Amino acid sequence: MRVLSALPQHDLTEVPAAARAAEEAGYDGLLTMENQNEPFLALAVAAVSTRRVTLGTAVAIAFPRSPMVVANASWDLQIASRGRFVLGLGPQIRAHNERRFSVPWSPPVPRLREYVQALRAIWRAWEQGGPLRFEGQHYRFTLMTPNFTPRSMGQPMVPVTIAAVGPHALRLAGEVADGVRLHGFCTRKYLDEAVLPGLQEGMRASGRKREHFEVTGGGFIATGPDAAAVARAFEWVRYRVAFYASTPAYWPVLAPHGLEDLGAKLNTMTKAGQWDRIAAEVPDDVVHLFAAVGTHAEIAAAIARRFGGVADGIYARAAEGDAAFLPPDLVQDIGRIPSPFQGHRTSWAC
Repeated sequence: MRVLSALPQHDLTEVPAAARAAEEAGYDGLLTMENQNEPFLALAVAAVSTRRVTLGTAVAIAFPRSPMVVANASWDLQIASRGRFVLGLGPQIRAHNERRFSVPWSPPVPRLREYVQALRAIWRAWEQGGPLRFEGQHYRFTLMTPNFTPRSMGQPMVPVTIAAVGPHALRLAGEVADGVRLHGFCTRKYLDEAVLPGLQEGMRASGRKREHFEVTGGGFIATGPDAAAVARAFEWVRYRVAFYASTPAYWPVLAPHGLEDLGAKLNTMTKAGQWDRIAAEVPDDVVHLFAAVGTHAEIAAAIARRFGGVADGIYARAAEGDAAFLPPDLVQDIGRIPSPFQGHRTSWAC
């Protein structure tokens, strides 16, 4: 199992030391998110500060950016990292697209499918030469002159992973992507009953092989060197569960557990501005559904039970701003947990 950590994004001057420390500690990959900060800049700094770890977005919000813009950023990061970049894309919910990013909304799954196809068409035109001809319902790219064509990447095509929660997005990930970025708001029951079947259906449709398709995430981790640290991490997870459970887009995860009423109650509270009270509505047993919990001495076994057989990589991050918080020997222990993934295998062929 691959162990992934988060880069500090609030101050780019902190990235080189943090990236090197995580690499030296044995982490397999470093990730950025698009919450308070832009997701690509920190990866550029990390790319020239490290030599081994993979670098990826988890995730960059797709629709506010043209695929051409993302293609360029990904191209440069793949070269700078010498083939270690993995692009993670997510659609975000309608309210954020329309009201935070001010972009039109349309059904996200068909649009995201086209987005991934457009990226690969652009990259192939750049790497292999020839005209750029991509015409879809949402995106149209038919102009690429030599002056705007970057030099050959000389690296494998960038793997594209997408965020998925619901059944349609999970099938899409299995069909068109090189991996899936699962949300932390996910239970083992939902992994077994919804995530795996959806991914498998998509992979069957496209002939993709599971050993070259990476499943990352699918739950939280609450750990620390002692019980007090675990308790603090547990409370951070409790708030995250409450936050996401308040959003209707995530309610399919609640349904297998009969927790729809909890989601509706939390939704009402957030609309009333009661953000400081939502965590108290989430009982301990519900938090445990969403997390592997234990001290450093216990957590590897808990991760194996909670994620084993499904996840190929886990996000080793206990709270906002945490980077490499697991000791190297624990990173090695988690890395010994078996997973099906054997590495991405992208192709320049159509």
